[in-house]
Amino acid sequence: MMQLNPSQDPEVIRMLLELCIETGADEPIGDKPINRFKQLADIQKVELTPKETVVAEVTPPPNESVGNDKAVDIATRQAENCHTLAQLKTKMAAYPYCALREVARNLVFSDGEPGAHVMLVGEAPGAEEDEQGKPFVGSSGQLLDRMFAEIGLSRNHQDPTQAIYITNVIPWRPPGNRNPSKIEIAMMSPFVKRHVEIIKPKILVAVGNFSCAVFLSKSGVTRLRGKWFEWREIPLLPLFHPAYLLRGPGRKADAWHDMLMIQRKLRDLA
Repeated sequence: MMQLNPSQDPEVIRMLLELCIETGADEPIGDKPINRFKQLADIQKVELTPKETVVAEVTPPPNESVGNDKAVDIATRQAENCHTLAQLKTKMAAYPYCALREVARNLVFSDGEPGAHVMLVGEAPGAEEDEQGKPFVGSSGQLLDRMFAEIGLSRNHQDPTQAIYITNVIPWRPPGNRNPSKIEIAMMSPFVKRHVEIIKPKILVAVGNFSCAVFLSKSGVTRLRGKWFEWREIPLLPLFHPAYLLRGPGRKADAWHDMLMIQRKLRDLA
């Protein structure tokens, strides 16, 4: 761990801090490194609700060297064996081959009502999501909540017809909020696809380019938005990521058009 001596040249300190930020070390976490693999090995049970306890499945040792293709195959097999959200969360937490889990604080699994008719899949957590362990809780999440509130939907509503359920393609925050790599997306894609299959929403909303790439094998949400697609017989609508709308408010009219498309589709499916 890098330590700064107050007696050092201020310019040297500045350069060291910039180096930390560029490499993704942009948050103080602790004075000593944490072996999160050991922490996982010490966990015998994961309790998700007072009524549901899941025994963690034994996974290959994290120091076992496997190729990327094998790591994706392992993720696919593990995801296929999940039949409940509790099982899925447990297997994702124990999956040892995505390096992002080593540098993130929390597994960001989901938020909202699991029975919701509308399910959103975003891209990856940011700093606030990593801190709280929930997707879309920062400034972009607040905008997302306002957007769906305008069509009468909320992550806090328990009525499935008025609720939304939210998850991400990547459950761990990439260092420095960088884009997830292709192999990181490939490793986690089987889990997020199984997530959708378990929820069985009436409408799937792919928020941002990486979500579109997973479910449509296409990128470029600017070209894809405004049109309905289908993923395993579920209507799918690409949507601008709210972080993009915060940077470019000129596209909010397009986003509003897409929200009205969701509202009309829900009425048609009722």
